[in-house]
Amino acid sequence: MSRPAIAHIRLDAFRHNYRVAKQAHAGKALAVIKANAYGHGAVHCAKAIEGEADGFAVACLEEALQLREAGIPEPILLLEGFFEAIELPEIVANDLWIVVHAQWQVEILFAAKLAKPLHVWLKMDSGMHRVGLPPDEYVQAYERLKNHKNVGKIVLMTHFANADNVSSNHTLQQIETFQNTTQGLSAEISLANSAAILGWKQAKCDWTRPGIMLYGADPLMKADAKLKPVMQLTSKIISISNVKQGESIGYGSIFTAERDTVVGVVACGYADGYPRSAVTGTPIAVDGKMTRLIGRVSMDMLFVDLTDIPNATIGSQVELWGNQVSANAVATSAGTIAYELFCNVKRAHFQYFDAANI
Repeated sequence: MSRPAIAHIRLDAFRHNYRVAKQAHAGKALAVIKANAYGHGAVHCAKAIEGEADGFAVACLEEALQLREAGIPEPILLLEGFFEAIELPEIVANDLWIVVHAQWQVEILFAAKLAKPLHVWLKMDSGMHRVGLPPDEYVQAYERLKNHKNVGKIVLMTHFANADNVSSNHTLQQIETFQNTTQGLSAEISLANSAAILGWKQAKCDWTRPGIMLYGADPLMKADAKLKPVMQLTSKIISISNVKQGESIGYGSIFTAERDTVVGVVACGYADGYPRSAVTGTPIAVDGKMTRLIGRVSMDMLFVDLTDIPNATIGSQVELWGNQVSANAVATSAGTIAYELFCNVKRAHFQYFDAANI
């Protein structure tokens, strides 16, 4: 019998969430499937919306080539552009789009001998201060790119630092900086990530770049986002024991029973991607009934409180997150974000399901 930790991936839910993103913005949308689609499987997710997606976005050339080798024909944007000049011929050969975010990239692009012009997304640092050309260099870079033989179409873009915080004015300040700088430039525009799609109507423009919302996690943590979870991480109870009040369990003995407690051991740990930093009280479901994590998560196993689930037994189904347990709730308990939970899932068996193909 194989280890019971399973990541169930609902491709119909991924497709639904892409449609929600498109409807919320009413523009074109690049589905962000970098980092193996946030741990969900880039090729599977891309094929789920093949023919429907306006395009895809990945971090780097290697990720794009994986999609091309799988036969994905839609446009693919490299969000970090290129790292060395040697990549450019392969980028051209595979008909990829590139982000240009620095002057050194501009100079390498101009010096290259390319078989055909490249589609460029020119990125501005409007206030996040990670990558992007500063506003006082942006227009000049645009004019130079527009007039160069190695450059085809240009899309203007920026990225928001605080779009998930709707009480902060920082996003509006970034939008104002971007708009003031690009006024009069003739090009399509891309501003909104998932949080901006859901929370900032001022960011609506030609293109969006939905990421985390495609996987069913709302970065604004609202109840009305109409998103469906794509990943359900499950395992099973493999041991049950009775612990008396005052006894401790697990590494570090960080949980001491406040009452006589029925303790279940689940075949899932931080080597599977469940966060070691999750604390006692983190929600878990056993046989459809909500309960809690107790004690410290170890590499291969974790503890769950079965005291109020008397029918639980060896082999009982455990949901770590997914349909009943919110990934956002688990992430909050662990002091992280759902992005990291999804990206860290490994060793679990991945099973893909698409209700449209039944």
